[in-house]
Amino acid sequence: MANSATDNAIVYVIDDDESARHSLEFLLDVAGIRVRAFSSADAFLAASPPLAGACVVTDVRMPGTSGLQLAQALRQRGATVPVIVITGHADVPLAVQAMKTGVADFIEKPFDDEVMLGAIRDAMARRADDEHAAAERQEVLDRIAALTPREREVMEGLVAGQANKAIAYDLQISARTVEVYRANVMVKMQARTLSDLVRMITLARLG
Repeated sequence: MANSATDNAIVYVIDDDESARHSLEFLLDVAGIRVRAFSSADAFLAASPPLAGACVVTDVRMPGTSGLQLAQALRQRGATVPVIVITGHADVPLAVQAMKTGVADFIEKPFDDEVMLGAIRDAMARRADDEHAAAERQEVLDRIAALTPREREVMEGLVAGQANKAIAYDLQISARTVEVYRANVMVKMQARTLSDLVRMITLARLG
């Protein structure tokens, strides 16, 4: 059964082994996950299918571009699509190399159907979480950009844990003026509490 992370997802299966490719297509179709298959990484790259909400499942060893080379190519293009690598020739160095290319998971053949489905769903869920966090961070950055220079200075003092009087002393303004700027900051940042504000600024600085 599909979950919220895979409801509108599509999985691209890339494997030169026709029987393995069809087997994965059937597995995903039965699980209610949209799937599209390619016989090679080169065919996939040439087709350049949309990657929004997608996951790539690829064999590591194929004629032409390998699964790891595909993962590297997608990364170089700035694509954040999760890539799951499957292989019948697993070993520790290969697994380490796969993880260094940024693959989401590394699965050895023959694999259990539930292991594969679980890996796909986990990869999709992690991507959804990452996209949500990125969107939230951008919203915070947009709010910060709407602050005046003085409001930003007051906000920095608040986030640093300074009292109004200390901020007023540092900025050479009155404590009452700091209170006005503080109220403006809270409204513009849509922060209900100081802890809300601190969380937002922490999120903004993660990037």
